[in-house]
Amino acid sequence: MSSAPGFIYTSSAQTFLRHFLATYTLYLSLQSHNYSIHILHSFASYSTLISLASNLRIKRNMAEFQFQTDELEFIDDYYSTTDFDDESLAFSDNLSSGDGVDGGKDDSFLPDFEDDFDLLHIGKSKTDTTAGEARKGKDIQGIPWERLNFTRDKYRQTRLKLYKNFHSLPSSSSYDHLHKDCKQVEKGHNFYNFQFNTRLVKSTIVHFQLRNLLWATSKHDVYLMQNYSVMHWSALRKSVKEVLNVAKPIVPTASPRSFPLPLSRVQISTMSVKDNLLVAGGFHGELICKHLNEPGVAFSTKVTTDENAITNAVDIAESSSGSKWVIAANNDAHVRVFDATSFVCLNRFSFPWSVNNTSMSPDGKLMAVLGDSADCLVSDSNTGKVISTLQGHLDYSFSSAWHPDGRILATGNQDTTCRLWDIRNTSQSLDVLKGRMGAIRALKFTSDGRFLAMAEPADFVHIFDSHSGYKKVQEIDLFGEIGGISFSPDTEALFVGVADRTYGSVLEFNRSHQMGYLEAIF
Repeated sequence: MSSAPGFIYTSSAQTFLRHFLATYTLYLSLQSHNYSIHILHSFASYSTLISLASNLRIKRNMAEFQFQTDELEFIDDYYSTTDFDDESLAFSDNLSSGDGVDGGKDDSFLPDFEDDFDLLHIGKSKTDTTAGEARKGKDIQGIPWERLNFTRDKYRQTRLKLYKNFHSLPSSSSYDHLHKDCKQVEKGHNFYNFQFNTRLVKSTIVHFQLRNLLWATSKHDVYLMQNYSVMHWSALRKSVKEVLNVAKPIVPTASPRSFPLPLSRVQISTMSVKDNLLVAGGFHGELICKHLNEPGVAFSTKVTTDENAITNAVDIAESSSGSKWVIAANNDAHVRVFDATSFVCLNRFSFPWSVNNTSMSPDGKLMAVLGDSADCLVSDSNTGKVISTLQGHLDYSFSSAWHPDGRILATGNQDTTCRLWDIRNTSQSLDVLKGRMGAIRALKFTSDGRFLAMAEPADFVHIFDSHSGYKKVQEIDLFGEIGGISFSPDTEALFVGVADRTYGSVLEFNRSHQMGYLEAIF
C-alpha cells in the first residue's frame, strides 16, 4: 500500500490551501461571468488549482501521514474536491467539523448551494430518503438536482470523462488490452432495491486505498467509522449510537500475557465486525478488539513499531480447528494471527511486500494474501507457506472475498478489475469483471453465494449474479467516496457507506424476491 495514506494537513496549512483554492475559483467564476459552480466541479479546472497549490510546497504534518507534496495531484483523482468544498467557496464559518483526515474530512464535491452561492439549509427531517420518496422522483441521496444548473446525467458524464484512476505501478500497453479480457455483462438487473438513505450518520475514510469501514451484523444493525468513533446505526429504529470512541484513552482489560497496551487518539484505517466482536486497525499499527455486549475494550496494542506500520486490513475468521482468529495485515509486510479469546499472538507470517488484504477460505485452511504486488498469493493459514501464486492483475490489490463454497476466490485490483479464480486450478483466472472508472476497493459475497458486490473508490457498486455465471449485473450509481459495503448475514440487505461532507450517508438496499418468486412458478 502507498506509504502516503490520507491527505492530512496542519490546521494552518489546510486553512491557507482552502482559502487559496476558494479565492482562485471564485476569481475564475467571476471572470467568466458565470456564477454557477461548474468550474469548481470540473476535474480539469480543479487539477489546475491543485497544480498551482502544489507549487506552494505546502508540507503535510509528518507526524500524521507523511504525504509528499508532489503527490497533491492525486487528491482530485479520488476526492474531487476534498480539502475544498462548496461551503468553503461561500466562506461559511459554520462548517461541520471533521477529524482532519481526508475522507474523514469528507468535503463535499457535490453542489449543495444555489447559483448565488447561498448555502442550502436542509433540515434534519428532510435529509433522509425513503423508498416511497425515491419512487416519486426524489434523489436517493437527497441531492437537489432541480436547483442546479446541470442535470444528474450531465454531471455523471463529466465525472466519467474526467475521472483519473490511481495507479501504483507505471501504466503500460497491457492496460490497453485489459478491456478485451473482461467479461461482457448484462446491465440493468435489479437484485437489490433502494430502501432507505440516512444522513444522520456518515462514513469517514482515513486512507484513500482502504475501504473496509462498514459492516452489517444483521439486516437491522450496521457498524461504521465516523471520525474517531465507531457508530451503530439501527436500520429498524432509525437511530444512531456511539459504540467506541478512539479519541479517548483506551485501557484494555485483557490478561497481561497477551501484552495489551493502552492507546489514545487512534485513527482507524480498517475494521471488521463479526460474531459479537469488533476489531479495528489503526494508522500506526494499532489493533483494538471490543466485545459488543461488554463495556470497555477487551484488547489493544501496537502490533509493530515499524515506521511504516499502518494496519491495512483486519479479519475475524474461524480456523480449520474451529477456533476463532483475529488476523491483522500491516504495511510492514507481516500478517499476524491472534487468538480471538485470549488475544495472544499465535503466528506471524512474513511476505515480500506490504500486505494490503487477507481473507480466509470458508474451511479455514487457506488464506488469500494481497498487497503491493501485481501477484496475489494463496497460503496455508497455519504455516504461512505459499501454495499458489495468482498472476493476471496489473497493479496492487486491496480486496478479496471467498465464495461460501470455498472454490472461488475474488480479488480486487487497482487495474479496475476483479478476477475470479478457481482455487483448484489457479494457472489463470476464470473471469475478469470490470469496474466503471476506478480501482476495485471492496468485495463481498452474500452468505448463500448468490451475489458478489464490488465497490469502486467512488460512485459505483456492482452486484453480480453468480447463478448467471456473473453475466447479469446490477449497477448502483451514486455520488461520493465509498467507505465500505456489507451484505447482512441473511442476505436480505446491502448497506453502502458514503463519505462526503454534505451528502455522506448510509444507503440501504433490500433484496428483491420477485425474480425468485417467478423462477419458482416457472
